[in-house]
Amino acid sequence: MFTALLDTCVLWPSLQRDFLLSLAVEGMYRPVWSAAILDELEYHETHKLIARGEETSEAHRRAQYLVEQMRTHFDGAEVQGWQPLEGTYGLPDPDDEHIVAAAVVGGAGAIITHNKRDFPPAKLPAGIQVLSPQEFAANTVALDPVQARTAIAAIVERSGNRGPHLTEDEVLAVLASRYKMNDAVELIRRTG
Repeated sequence: MFTALLDTCVLWPSLQRDFLLSLAVEGMYRPVWSAAILDELEYHETHKLIARGEETSEAHRRAQYLVEQMRTHFDGAEVQGWQPLEGTYGLPDPDDEHIVAAAVVGGAGAIITHNKRDFPPAKLPAGIQVLSPQEFAANTVALDPVQARTAIAAIVERSGNRGPHLTEDEVLAVLASRYKMNDAVELIRRTG
């Protein structure tokens, strides 16, 4: 099964995270990340919730819960032992070294990130590509659009827990408009 390392920046937007992880739940790929990525996610999720009006303690609790749920439901996704490789790739931003190190140790064929320019291909080990979440979603959905529709149905079923209940069309519309996943959405819509 194809393995992809998900950078913090693609895990932070809620619906994008839900969609990418729902594809993984459907067995369309294996996600991996590091403790450092989850720590960053918890930090940014806490601040996002505070900015939306949550009390600090509740925002922190919810962010911790999110990370706990990811660890529980994706047992084995957290890559261990990447630290010795950190700092060996010569990336433009040394703070991104942990991402490549975790991808290598985790056996990832791709790093999924919004910051593609921070990962020059010449600096990456052979066999690791860098994809935007839009490219990754389109490639993954193209493998089995019917299975991807099942992932969308699961998102619809979970919606309404903390916000409005969404229909399938609303989820697809947000993925297309807000997250620019037009190609993936079009493939899913064709299966209907």
